[in-house]
Amino acid sequence: MDATADELAGVVDLFGGLTREELERALAEAAYRADGQSVDDGALETAIDEALESFALVRYDPAGRDETSTTADDEALLVPGPTAFPTVPEHAEDLPHILDVGRRRPAREPLGEAARERFVAAADEAVTEGDAARLRTLLDVSYDIEAWAPVDLADERTRLEDVLEE
Repeated sequence: MDATADELAGVVDLFGGLTREELERALAEAAYRADGQSVDDGALETAIDEALESFALVRYDPAGRDETSTTADDEALLVPGPTAFPTVPEHAEDLPHILDVGRRRPAREPLGEAARERFVAAADEAVTEGDAARLRTLLDVSYDIEAWAPVDLADERTRLEDVLEE
């Protein structure tokens, strides 16, 4: 089973947030339900990393941020991000009834702060590398993040625009 970023977000959205391990388990279950298919662990790792880089998923560490969304051991959660169009893959719609994972509801403010922190780190990296394509992508993503969570990225956007003009 090869899952797109939107399908990863769709699975995560069924629960409100999943740890990386829970997401991997959910996808393995969905693949098995789809005629006994299996999940390529390497491809899954790559897909999750790419979804995080594209902001289709956001890594959210609930420890110390939000009491309502902590996991048993305060592991970081992956949540559907601002660029995702969550799509539940075929054979995954029953996962909430199959997996022993409760619904999570991370608060928007700390979730937005996590996305802002990740955005600033991505912007710093793109500026350092002089990656104009990534800078332009991040400019677009900044608007998505602001629409998705209560954060202001105007200063970061100005910085990216200034670097692109140089």
